[in-house]
Amino acid sequence: MNRVTPLKNLDRELAHFHGRLKVGAAFVALLAMALLVRAFYLQIVQHEHYIQRAENNRISLVPTAPNRGLIVDRNERILAENYSAYTLEVTRAQTHDLEATLAEVGKLIEITPGQLRRFRRLLAESHEFETVPLKNKLTDEEVAVLAANRYHLPGIEVKARLFRNYQAGPGMAHVVGFIGRINDRDMKRLRETQRAPNYQGSVHIGKTGLEQSYEAVLHGRTGFDQMETDASGRAVRMLSRIPPVPGKDLRLHLDLGLQEVAEHAFGDYLGGLVALDPHTGGVLALVSRPGFDPNLFVDGIDPETWKALNESPERPMVNRALRGIYPPGSTIKPLMAMAGLELGLRSPADSIADPGYFTLPNSRHQFRDWKKGGHGTVDLRKSIAQSCDIYYYRLAVDMGIDRMHDYLAQFGLGEKTGIDLEGESAGLLPSREWKQRRFKQAWYPGETVIAGIGQGFHLTTPLQLAVATAMLANGGKRIEPRLVQAVRDPLTNVWQPLPAATKGQLAFDPGNLQAVREGMIAVTSPGGTASRAAAGAPYTIAGKTGTAQVVGIKQGARYDASRLARKHLDHALFIAYAPAENPTIVVAVMVENGEHGSSTAAPIARAVFDYYLTGKRPGNMNL
Repeated sequence: MNRVTPLKNLDRELAHFHGRLKVGAAFVALLAMALLVRAFYLQIVQHEHYIQRAENNRISLVPTAPNRGLIVDRNERILAENYSAYTLEVTRAQTHDLEATLAEVGKLIEITPGQLRRFRRLLAESHEFETVPLKNKLTDEEVAVLAANRYHLPGIEVKARLFRNYQAGPGMAHVVGFIGRINDRDMKRLRETQRAPNYQGSVHIGKTGLEQSYEAVLHGRTGFDQMETDASGRAVRMLSRIPPVPGKDLRLHLDLGLQEVAEHAFGDYLGGLVALDPHTGGVLALVSRPGFDPNLFVDGIDPETWKALNESPERPMVNRALRGIYPPGSTIKPLMAMAGLELGLRSPADSIADPGYFTLPNSRHQFRDWKKGGHGTVDLRKSIAQSCDIYYYRLAVDMGIDRMHDYLAQFGLGEKTGIDLEGESAGLLPSREWKQRRFKQAWYPGETVIAGIGQGFHLTTPLQLAVATAMLANGGKRIEPRLVQAVRDPLTNVWQPLPAATKGQLAFDPGNLQAVREGMIAVTSPGGTASRAAAGAPYTIAGKTGTAQVVGIKQGARYDASRLARKHLDHALFIAYAPAENPTIVVAVMVENGEHGSSTAAPIARAVFDYYLTGKRPGNMNL
């Protein structure tokens, strides 16, 4: 049976076709509209944004580190300067195979094992995109070889950088300090102080000494070069430049010649010395022996050298002038004498009988004088001139530890002086309240006795002793020591002096002050403990010798240096100012294990006075 094929409904099919056509046209129109809207958004609304991104792809801002400020002494002799040298640097993110690249570089120039170890240590502390120095101070031949082979060494670059040089060497290391590579701890501190943007392009920062405490002054302001780059990121041309602003220069109160004389005078001894201007607080010399070479830290110190410095029994990294704490010994006696006079406990004419020992009531324990048999009849002048212990044992008991603490605190003992260096120690000025807080123990009368001669819990720094001595020299003004005398702006080339700072004034009775000063002059006169060191001086010295025990001596026993190791010998101290009639310089000397202030510390002070007041150098000193 034949099937009948129905006729097509052309009208209906045509209607369906037109419907689909309309849907397709609408869809195409929507797509076109979306494209138009997107184009409008990108080209009109986001125009500035994408123009900036395109510009950034074409233009790079390259930070330019500023020149670091110089540090010079009072006569503008250079202590810290900059010099330019080429350095080989590696960017890990740009190397295909770091180890292969290092091996290839090693075939072209010499890379020592120490340089490679330092590189790997710095690499571990750096981000992948940061450049890390592999070798510093390249020779011209090395620069030429690397430039010729640069095309097949991705991530390798030769850069010209500024390096720091410390001309004065180990003797000034604790004053000037040193710079080192910026680490994560440094960056955290810079971010906290909102100074991080100014360190873009900088590699080093001050780590110790003046380099650290005056970092914000020495660093300067970072500049930027606006560079046009090609598709591979290579610079094509410079479009504009914001030049860096160099750091400011520092001029110190310190006299490098005086510093060298003081260092030489120590000979083989260790210790610390501070010389001050008693009126301004300017630090004329600051010695800490032994020192170290600060140039070791500029390129990054190797682990072996760092370990040797830190583990040395001589502790060269410790600034003894600021951080070395020692019993003041008999150098405290002029201060105790002032306290006795000012508190009305003694008069200059009062005298005692010194049998060579002192006992407390109801006690058989004898506190001995350093001189066997004692000094006979002793008044205030003689007590200072011959350093009579018994006089000050009695004075300490009459004064009591509380009044002693309160009066000596006015000389700055037991607190930081405020010098413009970091890391200063406050020392220790003992009191009844301090001992209870520290040891949960009562204060004993015997502790008051030995406190009167600067023993027991007393701890001071050479800097504190210098400041206290300056108060006797200048009539009671408590100065705040300063190393930096002036700052020079490189744009104006004008030195701007920094003002002197004081922490108060003690109103000494003129008669009492004169009595103590006469006692200190008697120390350096015939019959005084430092007469030999002062002999023949064309000026008058007022001073006080001191000895600080390192190990205790049993009751009834005598100090015998021949039975002690050198490290257990007494420390030697000497404080002084000159000329006594019109003081212009104050000196405090501490010689570790030097035994006697008169024979060890006082001659060092004499050498300093001779140079500063007369220009005389020691005869055996190399010029």
